[in-house]
Amino acid sequence: MSMGVQFNSQGSEHGTMSDINVTPMVDIMLVLLVIFMVTAPLLTQGVDVNLPSTKASPLQSKQEPLIVTVNQDGITYIEKTPQSTTQLIEKVAAIRKSNPEVPIYVKGDRKTPYGTVMIVMSQLQQAGVDRVGLVTDPPAQ
Repeated sequence: MSMGVQFNSQGSEHGTMSDINVTPMVDIMLVLLVIFMVTAPLLTQGVDVNLPSTKASPLQSKQEPLIVTVNQDGITYIEKTPQSTTQLIEKVAAIRKSNPEVPIYVKGDRKTPYGTVMIVMSQLQQAGVDRVGLVTDPPAQ
């Protein structure tokens, strides 16, 4: 009787371990998730203005809107870039030419005079915009 040791196809007595250790991968994914959750709100900020509050319901839009902001000093911005009157009209007209369905919203600071916001809306009309939304904050509960 011969007592022999059986070898598997790999040539070792115990075989090789072929399981993948997923714990480090899960740790990395959780860290990335936390990083993206923290940085995502910071990416969407524009010009800081004190918006008026209303009880109006939010508008639903399938496209990313173009935000025109008027701060309390009367300076007009497209997204985060300050614009003069002629620049505002030209840039909005060019954007509307390339994408005529883009929604346009005006954010006016609470302390901005009504006439200043009306002038900006008139400039948007000169640029070919026929519909403008006004952005407000929901009322404090």
